[in-house]
Amino acid sequence: MIQNTILFSIVFLLFSSCFKGKHVELIVHNAQIHTIDEANHIYDAMAIKNGKIIEVGPERQILNKYSSDQEIDAGGKDIFPGFTDAHGHILSLAQQKLNLDLTNCLSFDELMVRLEKYEQKTHKKFIIGRGWDQSLWNQQTMPNNDKINLLYPQTPICLYRIDGHAVLVNDALLKLAKINEHTKIEGGQIELKNGKCTGLLIDNAILPILKILPKYTTTEIQEAILEIQDELVQYGITGVHEAGINNDDIALFEKLINAKKLKINVYAMLNPSEKNFDFAKKKGIYKNKNLSIRSFKVMGDGALGSHGAYLKKAYSDKINHFGALTTSEDFMNRIASVCELTGYQMNTHCIGDATNSLVFNIYKKLNEINKDHRSRIEHAQIIDPKDITLFAEYGVFPSVQPTHAVSDQRWVEKRIGIERLKGAYAYRSILASYGMLAIGTDFPVENIDPFLTIHAAVQRKNIENTPLNGFLPQESISLDDCIRGMTIWAAYASFQEKQLGSLEKGKDATFVIFENKVESTPNYQPNFAYMTFINGQKIYSVE
Repeated sequence: MIQNTILFSIVFLLFSSCFKGKHVELIVHNAQIHTIDEANHIYDAMAIKNGKIIEVGPERQILNKYSSDQEIDAGGKDIFPGFTDAHGHILSLAQQKLNLDLTNCLSFDELMVRLEKYEQKTHKKFIIGRGWDQSLWNQQTMPNNDKINLLYPQTPICLYRIDGHAVLVNDALLKLAKINEHTKIEGGQIELKNGKCTGLLIDNAILPILKILPKYTTTEIQEAILEIQDELVQYGITGVHEAGINNDDIALFEKLINAKKLKINVYAMLNPSEKNFDFAKKKGIYKNKNLSIRSFKVMGDGALGSHGAYLKKAYSDKINHFGALTTSEDFMNRIASVCELTGYQMNTHCIGDATNSLVFNIYKKLNEINKDHRSRIEHAQIIDPKDITLFAEYGVFPSVQPTHAVSDQRWVEKRIGIERLKGAYAYRSILASYGMLAIGTDFPVENIDPFLTIHAAVQRKNIENTPLNGFLPQESISLDDCIRGMTIWAAYASFQEKQLGSLEKGKDATFVIFENKVESTPNYQPNFAYMTFINGQKIYSVE
């Protein structure tokens, strides 16, 4: 009897071993796995090995087919590919964390209070801040530096507007930068009142200031970057398209990556400098682990909030003012030539309808040479309606940030008038033309929370759930399309669709188990990652 029992056990083990013939490192089951494949399949379980997805399918099939070192019962929770923020600024946010935070100041007086407290706490000899937005104040006009000069006649003060396209500086800093009422800077504006500088500098007028700003140490910046990574993965964001880095920044990212500290995927766009041109020509399409480089970020114009976006007709609230190009058309054409030579993307910041039209014509030539160039327009905020079809016609990949629409809705009609709203933040129309959208936030201009992005894209509302019926609701997109914009379409926008963006056999096991159901409701509902995985490794868990 004992011998029969032993024999049965051996046969059972051999049978089980044969039945579960494939060994993997991780099985995730009892889940709602949104694969984001072409058919939008939802499965129960997934097998993972060596950082790759081996198979996704019904729970019984996966559990019977594979044995594993670890199993995770997801408790029926939603699983999606890791979200990608298709337009963010890790380095700018790192700087902001080290500077004076002026976000959500509700008045200029509050700005002054924060400035005083920061100076008293830090005793810094040069103060840099960012985040003020005059549209949140009772006044709609831009501020001047009169009060700052009274308090700080000697200490240089540099305070960036939320969009980074305008700064308010005191006279002490103007003097250091050798800027006065006679200074002329192409593509920039030095605001004057009664023939004197107000301290407000817009777009390229900021460049002399940048040359004399104090710099943080590499260690300080890297620590801030890792803090940002912690925040990103808690939201389920596993990748960022970093919109503009200098040549020195490449080494900064690589140091963190080689030390296995920076784990998120970074698709970096190079600023168009001679050093970066040389990098592209020498290195070509570049990849080092989770850092990819094959694009240039071009500043086409400024921001709408600071009257820097370049428009075909004058601003409705500023007589005879059209904004301006911040990069000349000649230099844009030179960048396009470098991109053609190196196989790099050209990703151009275009806010105003005039800038968008000009860049479409540049991209038309690139598309004639290479139909898969995937030239990108970043922001695409104000488009001449007749130009919307050009996204498809010229193969131009739209990269948009839905939270800009619901942030700008307070004042945008005053800026451009009701007629031009027909082509403003027109995400549904652009999607109908091109068939894809890359979706991001432009952080730190906006909050990195991807569920605020979903709320803005689908409901066309901000965190306070206004406006009641949504801003330009005819341009809303579906929840499925918004998620695709943060997953598979973001992957296409960075030439990474074979590696990232969906949960399919052979792709990276980069995914998120979310705390709550991923949905869109008329009222904003916060959500967070329950667990976040990159290449099969758990890098975040609420536990």
